[in-house]
Amino acid sequence: MASKRISLKRLFQYYDEVLSLPHKSEVARELRDEDDLFLLLVYSDMLGIPNPAFYYTLELYPYILEKFHEWHIRMGMEKSPLTGFRCC
Repeated sequence: MASKRISLKRLFQYYDEVLSLPHKSEVARELRDEDDLFLLLVYSDMLGIPNPAFYYTLELYPYILEKFHEWHIRMGMEKSPLTGFRCC
């Protein structure tokens, strides 16, 4: 009975991989776009866009500093586009 469960579990894992294989790049692109949107929302106050949740997102800055650095390098900016905010 245990070997049947293991083989059934493997079958479900294989089925899931087969279905998701052609869409891995699309999923990765969507996740990257969501991360970019989140960074925009968090740093919007520094960009001059009013952010009503600025007080709550302020404590997230130390945790997403590395993501911000990767983002502005990916966007083709050698230095941080925000004045007074150094990440490099």
